[in-house]
Amino acid sequence: MFLKRSYTPEIMDDFSIQDERIDSALNELKNANRFLGGISTTRNGLKLLLKGKPDGVISILDVGSGASDNLLYPRNKFPGLKITSIDLNKRACKYLRHSSGLDIICANTLKIPVKEKHFEIVHSSLFLHHFTEEEIKHILKSFTELSRRGVIINDLHRSVFALAGIKIVASVFSKSEMFKNDGPLSVKRGFIKKELINILNEIGVKNYTLKRKWAFRWLLVIYNDDE
Repeated sequence: MFLKRSYTPEIMDDFSIQDERIDSALNELKNANRFLGGISTTRNGLKLLLKGKPDGVISILDVGSGASDNLLYPRNKFPGLKITSIDLNKRACKYLRHSSGLDIICANTLKIPVKEKHFEIVHSSLFLHHFTEEEIKHILKSFTELSRRGVIINDLHRSVFALAGIKIVASVFSKSEMFKNDGPLSVKRGFIKKELINILNEIGVKNYTLKRKWAFRWLLVIYNDDE
């Protein structure tokens, strides 16, 4: 087991930051997702929840979206994805406008302004680790209420090796001070398996898949009971 989970805020949690630091961090997160398993983890979650390559439009809400790149890349395999991105940071929302085919909501991700069962799927990547366990319980409940098919969570596995790895990546490849600070801190705020299972048990979620993915990622897929 790694050290206890950290609750130290990341720089990106400061929503008063509205300059190019956000752009730089999002650009580097896109590279991290591409080469360190973010995109492949989300793609695997889509395969599990959609059970193949379904026809027609699949509406998906990307919560705490950042650049929404984990969903934009898999559209070649899932061309029916209709992505709605929601982020509280106004600069991130502005960044998203450079992407094609996205609906964008700039609003509080803890009070999502849409009706229940409005989306087929709710997705979040590198989002849950920003919150306490009690907040995560509330978030996951709201995700299941908003989605018809289920929920895909893509987040970090907390371990000594993950921390060492991200420190090396940040020091060698990163030019973003935000990424250099927040990358290692994100790992410290990540999860071990027991913590995620305890959260799911406490909110009564029984129908789910929880898998370890490259690199130091968790894939959590929650299936709605009627699916």
